[in-house]
Amino acid sequence: MQSYSGSKMARFSIPLTGFLLLCCCLLSALRLSEADYFKYKDPKQPLNARIRDLMKRMTLAEKIGQMTQIERSVATPDVMNKYFIGSVLSGGGSEPAPKASAEAWVNLVNGLQKGSLSTRLGIPMIYGIDAVHGHNNVYNATIFPHNVGLGVTRDPNLVKRIGEATALEVRATGIPYVFAPCIAVCRDPRWGRCYESYSEDHKIVQAMTEIIPGLQGDMPPTARRGAPYVSTAKGKVAACAKHYVGDGGTTKGINENNTVVDLNGLLSIHMPAYLNSIRKGVATVMVSYSSWNGNKMHANKELVTGYLKDKLRFRGFVISDWEGIDRITSPPKANYSYSVQAGVGAGIDMIMVPYNFTDFIDDLTYQVKNNIIPMSRIDDAVQRILRVKFVMGLFENPLADLSLASQLGNKVHRELAREAVRKSLVLLKNGKSAYKPVLPLPKKAGKILVAGSHADNLGNQCGGWTITWQGLEGNDHTMGTTILRAVKSTVDPTTQVVYNENPDANFVKSNKFSYAIVVVGEPPYSETFGDSLNLTIPQPGPSTIANVCGAVKCVVVVISGRPVVLQPYLAGIDALVAAWLPGTEGQGVTDALFGDYGFTGKLAHTWFKTVDQLPMNVGDPHYDPLFPFGFGLTTKPTKIYVVQFQNETGNITVK
Repeated sequence: MQSYSGSKMARFSIPLTGFLLLCCCLLSALRLSEADYFKYKDPKQPLNARIRDLMKRMTLAEKIGQMTQIERSVATPDVMNKYFIGSVLSGGGSEPAPKASAEAWVNLVNGLQKGSLSTRLGIPMIYGIDAVHGHNNVYNATIFPHNVGLGVTRDPNLVKRIGEATALEVRATGIPYVFAPCIAVCRDPRWGRCYESYSEDHKIVQAMTEIIPGLQGDMPPTARRGAPYVSTAKGKVAACAKHYVGDGGTTKGINENNTVVDLNGLLSIHMPAYLNSIRKGVATVMVSYSSWNGNKMHANKELVTGYLKDKLRFRGFVISDWEGIDRITSPPKANYSYSVQAGVGAGIDMIMVPYNFTDFIDDLTYQVKNNIIPMSRIDDAVQRILRVKFVMGLFENPLADLSLASQLGNKVHRELAREAVRKSLVLLKNGKSAYKPVLPLPKKAGKILVAGSHADNLGNQCGGWTITWQGLEGNDHTMGTTILRAVKSTVDPTTQVVYNENPDANFVKSNKFSYAIVVVGEPPYSETFGDSLNLTIPQPGPSTIANVCGAVKCVVVVISGRPVVLQPYLAGIDALVAAWLPGTEGQGVTDALFGDYGFTGKLAHTWFKTVDQLPMNVGDPHYDPLFPFGFGLTTKPTKIYVVQFQNETGNITVK
């Protein structure tokens, strides 16, 4: 009996042991799965819970890496992995290869992103680029008019549509972040960045912040005040309002110089557009190189932390400009440790280093470990950077694909740019008598002359920040339509178009032209290289105007990033058009010249008589302009109505 019972127990002891072993395995697996669960990787978790979960896992090195933005040329997958780099940028002209395709850009961005994703925590980097008038670094992208022209339109819906198109083209190359828009209020056209400003009037600049929801998507009405918002839709990008604050008000328009104005002036002229940008959910704000009453903005804790972050409750991240903290001292980087302390201490969250990133990382690490910069400041910066990355869906979709490649420079976007060009034109003079207008020009004429350095030069037409930082002259650098080509495609097939870049007077007189179109202006430039104390049109522009307009009825089209000296030539010109920097779609100019559309633009910057008057803005006591703010002649479009009817003899067409 005992033996039998013992045998029975033995038979059941094996399954019981197995069951217990199975339970242990299941419990271990459950614990393992819980250990593998990362709350910050779960998109169903609340935003702040994801941020807190990730922050508590991060080392100091990982946090400082997030605060570091480096240039493409020094970035590799190994660098991204080793230093936990939070962001990469392409500076002006920095590309994977000359005339690189969308695929080449996507491969570049994804290659670096894979380096970031291979880190312990897999935090994606964010790639940024200047897209200030379209995706301007990239070959074959649509280049829209610079802001100086868009302000003329006073059309927020137009700039929103431009933002939407730009976002699609940027995303086509795998890039999720743009350093745009510039919301400077240019108070002196001698400034080399005046073309990046919509207007001397902050109200126009405020209206044009509608480009932000174009880039990022419309902010939900329930969104928290000051919170960054970037739609997770595939064709949206994070935007950057710049340059905070007062960059357009420097003395004599000198770039990166000192803006001398009291607090009321700063807040009433230069600050309002930042309020609009923040209300629209702008993800980032870039700090200005300039100073306010002698204090460098990159070191101005009162305005960066006290006003922008605390008073305006901006919750996105603040980024420096290129080597911005270096320039806190004069000469730049004279005391880099101080620059790091002052810049980060002021409240800048991400530093556009862009090259010597180990110096920055080592310096900031030392200062945190030695309690020079408190850990709370680092945590504030990293929380803000992570907030933007989470909001825009970068953790869920860190890698780009080629599904939007066809958006780059597509026909719809080029037609939008063409619309923007014609709406940005300002007609300053139309005939030597109001009763004898020159414009619109007849498409059918015997022989016409097209002249000037900018008539057949796409680079001049686009200006700075096109393909390279300073821009390039010539027609070999990107795709588009020059004004000469647009003229040829617009006029009647029987009209002979003669092009001579700089004809002498005898040539003009001897050819018996019906009329002439002269296109002259400024060469491409950017930033300090564009600062000018004389604002004259360089030769041979004035000579071309004199030689042509002295011999035949002429229309002068000025291609410039700002008002320039025109008074000496005005009497000899029959019709005068300010076309600013129109970009790649030159047919927008001919749309208005030949009457397919009317001129509608109104000056958003005062046109001075002489530079001695500057600075001079609407409302100033000494206001005596050549053409006042808001000036712009209008024309009606010339329509050809075609009516066809039948009678007993057949079809009759009446035009």
